[in-house]
Amino acid sequence: MAVRYELIKTCKQSGARLGRLHTPHGTIETPIFMPVGTQATVKTMSPEELKEMNAQIILSNTYHLFLRPGHDIVKEAGGLHSFMNWDRPILTDSGGFQVFSLSQLRNITEEGVTFRSHLSGEKLFISPEKAMEIQNALGADIIMAFDECPPHPAEKAYVKASTERTYRWLKRCIKAHARPHDQALFGIVQGGMHQDLREESAKQLVELDLPGYAVGGLSVGEPKEVMYEVLSYTTPHLPVHKPRYLMGVGSPDALIQGAILGIDMFDCVLPTRIARNGTTMTSQGRLVVRNAKFARDYTPLDPACDCYTCRNYTRAYLRHLIKADETFGLRLTTYHNLYFLLKLMEQVRQAIREDRLLDFRDEFMMKYYGSLSPNAAF
Repeated sequence: MAVRYELIKTCKQSGARLGRLHTPHGTIETPIFMPVGTQATVKTMSPEELKEMNAQIILSNTYHLFLRPGHDIVKEAGGLHSFMNWDRPILTDSGGFQVFSLSQLRNITEEGVTFRSHLSGEKLFISPEKAMEIQNALGADIIMAFDECPPHPAEKAYVKASTERTYRWLKRCIKAHARPHDQALFGIVQGGMHQDLREESAKQLVELDLPGYAVGGLSVGEPKEVMYEVLSYTTPHLPVHKPRYLMGVGSPDALIQGAILGIDMFDCVLPTRIARNGTTMTSQGRLVVRNAKFARDYTPLDPACDCYTCRNYTRAYLRHLIKADETFGLRLTTYHNLYFLLKLMEQVRQAIREDRLLDFRDEFMMKYYGSLSPNAAF
């Protein structure tokens, strides 16, 4: 297989997993957070800066790169790694979520999805075979099967039909995948918020003996306690010696609780998106640095943080940059937020090594949210 998961240990206190994921472009320590580089770039960050903060793997988006510049151009450039000058692992999602969330006038059939580009309005079509063609051309280390992410809420009958079609699409993806020797194809467990559908989906995927498994269709508007409940009865059906990826989740509490529930990989646009609005994650909780009270605050963004931003700039300066719409301000807050989550995952891995992840979770929740209650995180 193109990737291999090595289980190092299981936390005696929490059941969380410490592991290594070996890929063609390097080994990843897990649990890990993956910064999102939607259009072959993590917004405002250079590859060198991502390496400085020890980003081990990044995610890019099939749908966006299909529309622009086109997977043929990326292939001509030598693949994503060469195109964006990133020599560490890359994961590409299938584009399914974007087809359903961004596109207008989409039409789902057994064959695939017809939709209109959100950029040009052009009528386009993606099938499981097309998703594999695009991702094979992009050349990421880990690629995702084409699936439908059912909306929430949705009738159980619709979710059941969607999940069954996603499974049939997965088998077509496996057949169409042209580079299994250097690209690992992950299947995606669906099933909405229904335990029987989730368990059936997981069991079907495991029978196909894939290199890894993702849990999709969560963080789509459901309460976090529902997401955690779904994970609690889904991950036990996934193989111990294969990686598990929770798609689209990146709040600090969800990263910790997801690890406790057996997840190895996470991604989310949250840290970069909120950074562009002047919202930052600190050791004492969220801080909106654009607020007026920081106009004369000449202390670091987070005195407990040793990232480039916190070592060199003050809250007052960051506020000024953001209020003045200066790109440098967005770069600094983005750098800090990504560094914060990557450092958090280092702390999670260390807590697993020391069999104290539940204690770490409680300490973090009190400092960041001021409460042990999960509701404080919403």
